[in-house]
Amino acid sequence: MSNAHRGQVVIAPDKFKGSLTAVQVAEHVAAGLRRVRPDLPLVALPVADGGDGTVDAAVACGFARLRTSVTGPIGEPVTASYAVRDATAVIELAEASGLRRLPGGESGKPEFAPLIASSRGTGELIDAAVRGGATRIVLGLGGSACTDGGAGMAEALGVRFLDSSGAPLPPGGAALRSLASIDTRGLDERLDGVTFIVASDVDNPLLGPEGAAAIFGPQKGASPSQVRTLENGLARLENIARRDLGAFAAKRPGAGAAGGVGFGAMTFLDASVRPGIAFLLDLLGFAEQVAGARLVITGEGSLDRQSLRGKAPIGVARAAARATVPTVAVAGRRTLTGEQLRKARLQSAYAIADIESDPERCMTEAGPLLERLAEEIGRTWLKEPAPAGSASAGSPSAGSPSASTLMGGAA
Repeated sequence: MSNAHRGQVVIAPDKFKGSLTAVQVAEHVAAGLRRVRPDLPLVALPVADGGDGTVDAAVACGFARLRTSVTGPIGEPVTASYAVRDATAVIELAEASGLRRLPGGESGKPEFAPLIASSRGTGELIDAAVRGGATRIVLGLGGSACTDGGAGMAEALGVRFLDSSGAPLPPGGAALRSLASIDTRGLDERLDGVTFIVASDVDNPLLGPEGAAAIFGPQKGASPSQVRTLENGLARLENIARRDLGAFAAKRPGAGAAGGVGFGAMTFLDASVRPGIAFLLDLLGFAEQVAGARLVITGEGSLDRQSLRGKAPIGVARAAARATVPTVAVAGRRTLTGEQLRKARLQSAYAIADIESDPERCMTEAGPLLERLAEEIGRTWLKEPAPAGSASAGSPSAGSPSASTLMGGAA
């Protein structure tokens, strides 16, 4: 094995939503570590699980960022970016069709439009990438404003969704209740040679109590009656897609991702689905960076039960464990028990909320507080230089202080 990465610390966090991007989290962790171990070799590898921040993570690892104007979720033009390296393009639905693209979305107070929001802009990003020469599209799903089953995305690529009179449907999930036929004859022929991979941390089906409308509709502002409207629209889309196209993707894991855009990608683009964090780690070369490392530091804003369903920190920890490298996490808050952490292959977790009781300060001063946590990690896990050949040197011994000291108990 090469010694190129021996003894280094890999910093591989996801974003702290509403507070810090993944890149900023990595920068603050690095700053804190350098205060106590300025000699330590560090590698920042910001990650994402397919949702917000996926393009940023790709750019931080060597992809080029390209920008283009596309249709936002309620029809207004927005400037969205995607990432390209060689013939691979990483497209993040949230860039074009996300909640933050709604009016007020950037401030965290979006003007929801659950019935009419569309994924069209995501299809336009795909079109731009293909016109630029991409032959492999990684489609990150998460943070969407729409529940349209991917109809808007497919329409931007040439598919027609028609009512009983043969007229095109208006955008949005509610209009799908009037769907009478699907015409794919206009689907862009350039897509024939393109491979599509959906990267998502969601395994929900399209329909039912665990489906796109029921589970995610309320997050997009849908009332109970609007959830029923969206469910009916998605059910109609599934029925017509099965009749006209022989499509049976509704029950596949991930079909309900991003308001059913997972279903649309499988049905109209023949996309395969992979867990978002696992695929992104492969794409970003995580295994190579972690080989021979002494510690991995990961994290996200809230380390909770939802994290256990395939969120970024758990994927990072499991990948690091395969290389026998210990992993600790940083978070804004954490509700996981010590036993849950261990089962997830996390040795410890350090939360901002455990050193700052004011929730507002936890958000507004997340960077400096995170640096304090990183200093503690450095003192606890990286006290001494790693002996040659030992990836896990520096782990706390039975008699040394551990994260439980900082967090007031079970680590």
